[in-house]
Amino acid sequence: TALFGRRSDGRAVRLDDDPIVALTPYLMPMRCDAQVMLKLQADYEHLARYIVAKGAQGHKISFMDLLFAAYVRIISQLPELNRFVVNKRMYVRNELSVSFVVLREGPDGNVQENVVQCKFDPHDTIFDVAARTSQAIMEGRKPDVDNSTVKIAKLLLNPYLATVIAGAVRLMDRYGIMPRAILEASPFHTSMFLTNMMSIGMPAVNHHIYNFGTCSLFVSIGSVERSVVLNDKGEPQRKRYMPIGITADERVCAGNLYAKMVSLFNVYLNDPALLEEKPEKVRFDQGLVYGMPPAPRKRELRKMRRMERKRRKSGYTEQKSA
Repeated sequence: TALFGRRSDGRAVRLDDDPIVALTPYLMPMRCDAQVMLKLQADYEHLARYIVAKGAQGHKISFMDLLFAAYVRIISQLPELNRFVVNKRMYVRNELSVSFVVLREGPDGNVQENVVQCKFDPHDTIFDVAARTSQAIMEGRKPDVDNSTVKIAKLLLNPYLATVIAGAVRLMDRYGIMPRAILEASPFHTSMFLTNMMSIGMPAVNHHIYNFGTCSLFVSIGSVERSVVLNDKGEPQRKRYMPIGITADERVCAGNLYAKMVSLFNVYLNDPALLEEKPEKVRFDQGLVYGMPPAPRKRELRKMRRMERKRRKSGYTEQKSA
């Protein structure tokens, strides 16, 4: 249990060499005390051209995939960013995961939200990340299958039951005795949570970090923004940007590591081709090594996409005949 420095999702961090970082959870016991916010701008046209070029080569990549791939590569070099704080104690996470919302068709044809969690390997390339994300999205969009997150949400529809269960879950989480099944079902026990505001035509936001769970980083991408800048010749030029909102728990590491994170986000989003090859070397925080099975291959994804198109077509035919 956490009383002995171990949880099923991580291991206690030794902070003998950084007493300032070790002290911050006692000065700021909740994530809402410690959240810092900033915004980035990625060159939309540059990323769009890259996505089109890779599409012509048979690789289906989205803006969200590029952001995930940049984050996975950053964690492979700065694993300290993949820590979390529970009960004033710092932990090394034993996996690399991202939670996000997908829209799916309900049994009655209405559009519903479903939260999915996708796990990555720190050795993943942009193609591996896109394959894993695509698989998670297709699984999350199935109308007739509720994942564990949706099942628990339905269980808590009763407000009295929700109060009791939520209180019990918080207590178990605090002392590190929460069953692994609940951790797997919770989208808030994740390395990063992303909200894609671009998909619904909204601007990027700086979303708060939930006190519940272990998520230390919340990121949003928003609708394209336009501005006029001066080019190298001093002439005005129209530019389009993809805004990115980042909210981070400042307790998990020193500020210079977050500065490096921002710098690397700019590097990888300005040159996504750097993400096409596996990193030369992967660093693991305090020797806690983890990984994932190989990402699904193109053939597997094509089969899943065909089945999804067939399912959607049959569902549309049934609605039309009704």
